[in-house]
Amino acid sequence: MKILSLSMRQVHVLNLQVGQRLRDGALSPTDVCDACLQQAERLAQLNMFAQLTRELARAQAREAAARYRQGESRGLLDGVPVAVKDNYCTLGVETTCSSVMLKDFNPSYNATMVQKLRDAGAVLLGKCNMDEFAMGSGTVDSIHGPCKNVWQPVGCRDWFIAGGSSGGSAVAVASGTVFAALGSDTGGSTRNPAAYCGVVGLKPTYGLLSRHGLIPLVNSMDVPGILTRTVDDAATILNVLAGHDSLDSTTISEDFPPVDLSEDIDMSKLKVGIPKEYHCPGMSAEVVEAWGEVTDILEQAGARVVQVSMPHTPASIACYSVLNQCEVASNMARYDGIEFGLRTAEDRSTDELYAASRSQGFNETVRGRILAGNYFLLQRNYAPYFVQALKVRRLIAQDFAKVWASGVDVLLTPTTLTDAPRHSEFVARDNREQCASQDYCTQPANMAGCPAITIPIKLSQRGLPLGLQLMSQNHREHQLLAAAKWIEQAVGFPRLELDM
Repeated sequence: MKILSLSMRQVHVLNLQVGQRLRDGALSPTDVCDACLQQAERLAQLNMFAQLTRELARAQAREAAARYRQGESRGLLDGVPVAVKDNYCTLGVETTCSSVMLKDFNPSYNATMVQKLRDAGAVLLGKCNMDEFAMGSGTVDSIHGPCKNVWQPVGCRDWFIAGGSSGGSAVAVASGTVFAALGSDTGGSTRNPAAYCGVVGLKPTYGLLSRHGLIPLVNSMDVPGILTRTVDDAATILNVLAGHDSLDSTTISEDFPPVDLSEDIDMSKLKVGIPKEYHCPGMSAEVVEAWGEVTDILEQAGARVVQVSMPHTPASIACYSVLNQCEVASNMARYDGIEFGLRTAEDRSTDELYAASRSQGFNETVRGRILAGNYFLLQRNYAPYFVQALKVRRLIAQDFAKVWASGVDVLLTPTTLTDAPRHSEFVARDNREQCASQDYCTQPANMAGCPAITIPIKLSQRGLPLGLQLMSQNHREHQLLAAAKWIEQAVGFPRLELDM
């Protein structure tokens, strides 16, 4: 039995149950791998991959098949095709961050998240397209070209963006090419494309997943993200990835109790907060309507729904812009053409070598953030910009702490302000301006470090996915995922139909 014979709806039903079918012998790892590779090649026009690792994937699938024959399965992920964003280091596989600066960079090790997937037997199908150095919300700024959303309403000539910066990972999952993918999330880069592409996007608590081998954007906010078709799948991947890593000092030291969503979920014990400040300018009526519909469903199920205030939310984007660009300026300093990154032929002086290498290696967006960050870090600007932004960040985190202290279990908000924009609409605005608007609802969770998840709710009038976000207290992933699963089952999102 090959996946190619199934409709997209049937593939969605399989989810990571494919692992059970592999153990039962109903599917073989090599057939599953070949089917997924064929799907990737059939949908090559979506440009979801920076590169397909065809031979590596086939070799890993053969290894999984041998383990099954010997009765040595490594669990639910053994032989299951997955993909990772192109900012995760992969042993011997080019890792570019979609930038000229890292073209031809072949890491000598696997990122911890990649290694954990491999240890569980997962098959690496490829590296996913992204915005250069994860700076964007559309996956349109990439040396590999823009990534296209798999959702394409009938009769529409212009294509829709996938969201970013983990757009390739979201499309790979939404299209049925892989069963799960890794993204990264600094201000919404996993949740934004998940919402636009109609899949589940999980940003765990900061420090729950290792950042070792994840090429940094903003060290104090970067979190590995998980993209899957269902909440159950997200829990399965989280259970594999979570836990302390001696190579990342920011990871938690406590043991992570695996999430089990098999039990019945009693919503009558849940207190849901609706933050009024998340109803912001630019939010479409359709998103507001979906938000209200799910609120009503929760109340009807017995959940206690209350309005809450998080007064510093409007300042979050400005605060994030300063902190982001300051850390970018620091992190990008390593790419000087001598130790790391592109080296030009300029040899008249070290300063000119630096300038030429960085000018040619980075795109305009990255260069702009570096320059802004260095401006904020000037001695005369350090206190009024960087230090002040740190103070505002603390106030934002305190908003969350006060809500949790009031007994609220989860917050329900929109994920994005609209459904996926057309590419022509999106590129008409500046990258920084797009991020400032698109990350409004997602970015505060990164400030506080709390876990957040987006789940697809319904289709817009244009036939595109609309998603909503849940946030919960730090290290309360079980509660967050349980509530998300209940909503997922209640709304019955119409999964994408696509002939395979």
